[in-house]
Amino acid sequence: MTKHVPFEQIVEKAQHYKADMTRFLRDMIAIPSESCDERKVVLRIKEEMLKVGFDKVEIDPMGNILGYIGHGPHLIGMDAHIDTVGIGNLKNWTFDPYEGMENDEIIGGRGSSDQEGGMASMVYAGKIIKDLGLEDQYTLLVTGTVQEEDCDGLCWQYIIEQSNIRPEFVVSTEPTDCQIYRGQRGRMEIRVDVQGVSCHGSAPERGDNAIFKMGPILGELQTLGQHLGNDEFLGKGTLTVSEIFFTSPSRCAVADSCAVSIDRRLTWGETWEGALEEIRALPAVKAAKAEVTMYHYDRPAYTGLVYPTECYFPTWKVESDHITVNTLTQAYEGLFNKMPTVDKWTFSTNGVSIMGRHGIPVIGFGPGKEPEAHAPNEKTWKDHLVTCAAMYAAIPLVYLGQLDK
Repeated sequence: MTKHVPFEQIVEKAQHYKADMTRFLRDMIAIPSESCDERKVVLRIKEEMLKVGFDKVEIDPMGNILGYIGHGPHLIGMDAHIDTVGIGNLKNWTFDPYEGMENDEIIGGRGSSDQEGGMASMVYAGKIIKDLGLEDQYTLLVTGTVQEEDCDGLCWQYIIEQSNIRPEFVVSTEPTDCQIYRGQRGRMEIRVDVQGVSCHGSAPERGDNAIFKMGPILGELQTLGQHLGNDEFLGKGTLTVSEIFFTSPSRCAVADSCAVSIDRRLTWGETWEGALEEIRALPAVKAAKAEVTMYHYDRPAYTGLVYPTECYFPTWKVESDHITVNTLTQAYEGLFNKMPTVDKWTFSTNGVSIMGRHGIPVIGFGPGKEPEAHAPNEKTWKDHLVTCAAMYAAIPLVYLGQLDK
């Protein structure tokens, strides 16, 4: 028989640890931790996990940190990527992005919403579980994962494929504004290459200008982007040209190559094969004999490990009546005496690997808001940290109760 869930006590404990979560989050923000440079923030997280009483803390060969609470048979995962993007143009910030700022309501700094706030709440959820004796027939795995901003999901490809760790489900703590998110569009990174022949710019007719050949392709890509698939829940697929490259012997010469990168967002029912073929089928692509390929990722982790993958990140969603949705809904109602909002992410998460590739259900609930991600003056809300810590502490027992049904 699953233990009773002491919702009121959990909320009280979460409120009690607001200052501790704030301090811990500001410590993480103060440590620059862009993709492939996360070592110092991982060690800071390890220190906090051990301090609050996690039963086991490991750092895997890729550099992900894995903290365990309990020893039961049902493995439940909770994930935060702990790398961040860079700060961009410092002139757009009104405060130092690493020194950060806080007032009574908010905490500012790079990584506050995206998404070290999720880690702060998870670690103190572990503390609440220990304080209130909420261990039961589950093991809670709290992961701080690396390289997500560079290659979303690669960390979990490694955890699942190489460490053979398969939770029954995973809570993603990416920012959801304390709403329940149950899916996202997938994405892929595509490259189109066109070849030309250079010659002196004074007589361009002697050559074959690759940039001119790319022009009609860009127009057809723009049109294609208006006629992609649609899903009632996840929305429509999208396409945008994100980069352009060229080669030319000089500014007084005809360009002999041109390439573009495409950010393709995939909705439900769209495939990577189909996304490549619809570009290859464009008349201008055929006329230019352009090459259409998918990018690959092979950048070393901070540990030196290389785990190469193609830049394809599958679409995923769980149905509205799935046990994970029911679990989080019941936990939210029990803690806060109101119904949660259920929605989806616009951006991408590690769910592309956990569920998209490997079929392990993912459900989202996190502090912070999506529009804060990658923006100057990024911030999160202290009340969000409290709300999420309470949720993460309650979810395992509520899930066991759902299984009992």
